[in-house]
Parts: sequence; C-alpha cells; structure tokens
Amino acid sequence: MDAKLLKKIEGKKAQGSELIKTWARRSQIAPEMVGFKFGVYNGRTHIEVLVSEDMVGHRLGEFSPTKKFTRHGGKMQKEMEAKAKESEIAAAQAAKAAADAAGKKEAAK
Repeated sequence: MDAKLLKKIEGKKAQGSELIKTWARRSQIAPEMVGFKFGVYNGRTHIEVLVSEDMVGHRLGEFSPTKKFTRHGGKMQKEMEAKAKESEIAAAQAAKAAADAAGKKEAAK
C-alpha cells in the first residue's frame, strides 16, 4: 500500500470523487480504496480502474495491462481471415439478392 495514495483519498467520498491519477502500479488495494476511481499508468496512458470489493488484496497494476494484444500472425491466420471475409461477402450478396427479388415482386403487383 502506497502512503501517497492514502493521502490522496483521505477525506474524499468514494462514489462522488474524480479520477485519482497514480503511477504506483505496485500498490496493493486496501479496503479503504473501494469505490474510488484510479487512473493507473500503463507506460503510455492512464487507464481508469474502479475499485470494487473483489479487488482488495490485489495490485493496481493487475487491472491496467501494459501490452495490447493485436492478433496471432502467420499464414494460417491470414487464410482463416480471408475465408471469413469471403463468407461475409457471400452472405451480404445473398441478402441483397433476396431484397431485390422482394422489391421486384412488390413492383409487379
């Protein structure tokens, strides 16, 4: 637990407070911190973390990931994405054809 964080939350109401920015990712979450919003620094930006009762005993850094997962790469992944895109296009074309056919029937009446 970081003493500076305790000073920052001292005298404030839990739900009505603004974002409390912190760089102390190693700080352990105490029961007094429940209900506060912390902006935990991840090396690039401050990520908003609303502390709940389930988080007590964990570290603030656990709730602010430092790395952004994009996707797994490779030839196999690209093939899977291409197939998904093709099926999406085929489904869109089928829906368009059905809408056109329904429109022609309405016009014929």
